[in-house]
Amino acid sequence: MKKVILVCGARPNFMKVSPIIKAMAKSGKVTPYLVHTGQHYDEKMSKSFFDLLHIPKPDVDLGVGSGSHAEQTAKVMVEFEKVCQREKPDLVVVVGDVNSTMACTISAKKLWIPVAHVEAGLRSWDMQMPEEVNRVVTDALCDLFFTTDPDANANLAKMGAPASAVHYAGNVMIDTLLDNVDHSKDNPILEKMGVKPKQYCFLTMHRPSNVDDKGVLGGLLGAFDHIQKKLPIVFPAHPRTVKMIREFGYGPRFEAMTGIKVCEPLDYHQMLKLNKQSLFALTDSGGLQEETTVLGIPCITMRNNTERPVTVDVGTSEVVGNDPAKIIDAADRILAGKWKKGGTPEGWDGHAGERIVAVIEKYLQA
Repeated sequence: MKKVILVCGARPNFMKVSPIIKAMAKSGKVTPYLVHTGQHYDEKMSKSFFDLLHIPKPDVDLGVGSGSHAEQTAKVMVEFEKVCQREKPDLVVVVGDVNSTMACTISAKKLWIPVAHVEAGLRSWDMQMPEEVNRVVTDALCDLFFTTDPDANANLAKMGAPASAVHYAGNVMIDTLLDNVDHSKDNPILEKMGVKPKQYCFLTMHRPSNVDDKGVLGGLLGAFDHIQKKLPIVFPAHPRTVKMIREFGYGPRFEAMTGIKVCEPLDYHQMLKLNKQSLFALTDSGGLQEETTVLGIPCITMRNNTERPVTVDVGTSEVVGNDPAKIIDAADRILAGKWKKGGTPEGWDGHAGERIVAVIEKYLQA
């Protein structure tokens, strides 16, 4: 049997790899070997997390931990090279755009091992984003490309990727969402947060462009203040965001906004329930743009660009940047019932993992 190493560097990566591993197990034609690089240490990455999402435990955890981008990338490359030399895989599959994605691609290619990239071709065209650097480098080296939308196919064509190597597979994150949406129905998170369905805003925010500049963060808090006076905001607060609110002296101002219901980061089923039952989402997350599109939830995207333009062109997202006036205007339009309905992109149907595995099996038989 052919051996395929699947690489995960952060918790969302496991959600992307899970449908692929399940499809491989169902087919039985290749042997998956799951590597967790340990790029993001997360105490919730425990037995309960894997059981919750029916994700297999990693075969190996490299435990590289945190550090600068260069330190982290170098550690992953060194440790992953050892795994490749020991396991001798026929193919390495990387997902997403974290440092581990790029690092493992480089190590594998140096050993002449072919690499497949899931979520290939996504571009924000903002090279100040570390993720954009990771995407560009990874796609420049890969042998197989699995895309989530037509824009990604076009981006890969411009880059010079052979058409025969590019496969429109759909979105594996949506496979996981659709597989778990029913399991999240009875989660009591709304009751715990004291909100009712379709009567609150769901907020997530963590990007440096939004939280690391005092003026920008202050402006965003002003927009949130406007919104929380009209309906509650549920905010699973990222540690980075909480840290910067305090460091910039915004703590008392933020705490005075009693309509913002803050909690610690939540598990996937809790987040999914909050997302699905919200009136609208306010986020700087790429993944949430995708999920709201499929769930039909209006999404105000607090970024100046997005690597997922299909969520704007087809879905429910609108990119407004971090301009407080634009955020307030978007929220007011939603409250007035003047938001676009949106649709679901082609292939976001819960079967992307199966399509990816079918291509991989054919590739390894060639």
